[in-house]
Amino acid sequence: MLGVSLQITSPEIVFSSIFLLLTFYWIAHGDADGVVKVIVTEESDALLPCSPSTRENLQDKLFDWKKVGQGGGTQHQVFMWDSAVHYDRHSGQSEQFKGRVSHFQNELKHGNASIVIRETKVIDSGSYICVFPRLKPLQTFHIELVVVGCDPCLKLENKYGETAGAAPEPCTSIVDVTELGVVLKCDVRGASPEPKVEWQDSGGSVLHAEDPQVSERGGRYDVSIQTTVSNTSNNRFHCVATQQLIGHRVQANITVSEKLFEETFTEAEINAQFWVGFISGVFALPVVLALFAVMKFIRKCCKKRPAAPPHPFPLPRLIRNQPPIHPHQSPDLGEQSMESFLVHM
Repeated sequence: MLGVSLQITSPEIVFSSIFLLLTFYWIAHGDADGVVKVIVTEESDALLPCSPSTRENLQDKLFDWKKVGQGGGTQHQVFMWDSAVHYDRHSGQSEQFKGRVSHFQNELKHGNASIVIRETKVIDSGSYICVFPRLKPLQTFHIELVVVGCDPCLKLENKYGETAGAAPEPCTSIVDVTELGVVLKCDVRGASPEPKVEWQDSGGSVLHAEDPQVSERGGRYDVSIQTTVSNTSNNRFHCVATQQLIGHRVQANITVSEKLFEETFTEAEINAQFWVGFISGVFALPVVLALFAVMKFIRKCCKKRPAAPPHPFPLPRLIRNQPPIHPHQSPDLGEQSMESFLVHM
């Protein structure tokens, strides 16, 4: 039988081990990218481990702890040790961490640069780096801290068997009925860490949905997501919230009444209407263009039609100026009038 024996060579190590076991609860595991994840409940203490590969004495060395902001831009100063000088003795530490961060003074000679953040808050969650800038080559360690809210109404069991804060059951509702289908909404409130929320049908297939609306306050996340569903065999749908970091998954179910789908169209009907409209437009377009061309031709011909020629035998001015003749009266032009008539002829 194989056995494992531990040899304790330093009383400081024994004291530190007992201290860690009695004062805080923590979970740490690495992923494929070498990032160590530390998961604690709110108000507890969190140990962020860090030690260079050389395990050399750090009492006269420099190491720096920083919290990286979203996007990797802003960095908050958490703790720094530089040859027995640290943030407790000069300014530079971010206000968020003042008075809450400690290190293991007696273990520096064993290469232990770990720190403890006391009375953690949800807002402490995020990415941390531990840097040894003077070591050759430069060594940087990445730690992901997850502080789970400890609200009693949010306490559920995670994959490790312990109780930890997690997202409550989602709230589902029907918000609208359109020609395309019934619009469903799912809300997840006060979750930490941020959950992945999605809609699924009764068979577990993920449904197409709008981009989720996410808001954050004090490290807690509110997530809302909408989807439009059509008539199915049972009209049953699920909203699923997943928090992989703490191994938590919760869902809420909703069943849509058959009557609501009477005002909607199936996908086949929508496609049929589209093709009918498209084909009608294709055939109607040439007719409209032909009518337009005929009207344009008629207008063009009317503009080019010549004006009527003048009368070949204009009436003399004398006759044009004569008053109308009575039907039973013979015209009496007189000599002068006859002469004028002959002249104009």
